[in-house]
Amino acid sequence: MSARLFVALGLPEKVSDPLLDLMEGVDGARWQDADNLHVTLRYIGAVDGRVADDVHLALSQVRAPPFPLKIRGVGHFERKRLGKALWADFAPSPPLEALQHSVEMAVRRAGMEAETRKFMPHITLARLNRSTGDFSNWLTRHGALALPPWEVRTMALYQSHLTQYGAHYEVLETYPLQP
Repeated sequence: MSARLFVALGLPEKVSDPLLDLMEGVDGARWQDADNLHVTLRYIGAVDGRVADDVHLALSQVRAPPFPLKIRGVGHFERKRLGKALWADFAPSPPLEALQHSVEMAVRRAGMEAETRKFMPHITLARLNRSTGDFSNWLTRHGALALPPWEVRTMALYQSHLTQYGAHYEVLETYPLQP
């Protein structure tokens, strides 16, 4: 049996609560639940139990110190000129970039192929589709979003469960950040 895995940073309530307050005002947007808010460091995909164990072992060896992280602004992804997602952005963070690189190297050591997409840290707030209304006012209204920084102290290995209501994410293992 395979599991759909990814590595991410969870959010404290002092960050997720203000983000939840932004989740309105776009017709047809599928807003995320608080439990699904995270910062993906590396999507792994469907793997069997042996590979999952190898990924866990490799992630347990990642060393990175805790660091502050700050949300600054919002944005959107699109494909073929159609909106796909609304997201919260981050102030530049060399420690976040370094952690993501360490996670990428660990996942490769566990036998996974290299990620070909450029790392673009964000928190997905809503999924959009053809029936979604205009979201330009939402982007303008929240473009200056700035939340106080929080101290990132852990990362986690998640499993994604697909249901008829969307994805549900389960934390399989948490890894403390330490130098």
